[in-house]
Amino acid sequence: MQPFEKADRAHNPQLRDPCPLTKLGSPVSLSEEEERTLAQFVARYPEKRAAILPLLWMVQEKYGWVPEEAFPVAAERCGTSLSHVYGVVSFYTMFNRSPIGRYHLRLCTNLSCQLRGAEHLLQCLRERLQIDLTETTPDRLFTLDEVECLAACEMAPALQVNDALVGPLDEKGLDALLQKLRDGVG
Repeated sequence: MQPFEKADRAHNPQLRDPCPLTKLGSPVSLSEEEERTLAQFVARYPEKRAAILPLLWMVQEKYGWVPEEAFPVAAERCGTSLSHVYGVVSFYTMFNRSPIGRYHLRLCTNLSCQLRGAEHLLQCLRERLQIDLTETTPDRLFTLDEVECLAACEMAPALQVNDALVGPLDEKGLDALLQKLRDGVG
C-alpha cells in the first residue's frame, strides 16, 4: 500500500510518459504542492527521517524512477544522510533505480509460479520483447524483471504489469496481454 493517493497520470499508463533513458542531469526539486504533501507526512512520524519512503514514492511518481539527483533533496528534507537515502532506495525493490518503460512487467518465478509454467513464460517474454531481464525495449514501452514473489500463488503463474496483477497466465494469454498493451488498451 502506498502512503498517499496516486495522481490519475500514475494510474493510467497511457497518460504516463516513458522515462528517458539517461540521467536527469539536473537537480530534482519539489513543487509547492509536493512540499506541502511532504510536510503532512513529516508531521505523521515521530522522527523526520521516517518520511523518506513517502518522499521517495513522490519522486518515483513524478519521474517514473528515483534518480540519483533526488538523493540530496531526500536527505535534506528528511534530515538524514545521503548514505541512508541510498540504503533505502537500494534495499526496497519497489523503487526503480533506473528508467523503466511505460509498462513494467514483473514475472513471479517463485515455486508456485515455477510449477505452473513461469520459466516458459519468461522465455516467451524474452523472445517476444527481444530483451533480457532488467532491460527496456527500444521503444521504451516494456521493461522486464523477474521477482521472487508477488504473493499471488492462487493466480500462478502471475505477472505484475505496473501496479496490476495478471494471472493465471499461459502463452496464449500472454500474447493477448502484450497485444492489448501495445494497442494501449491495457
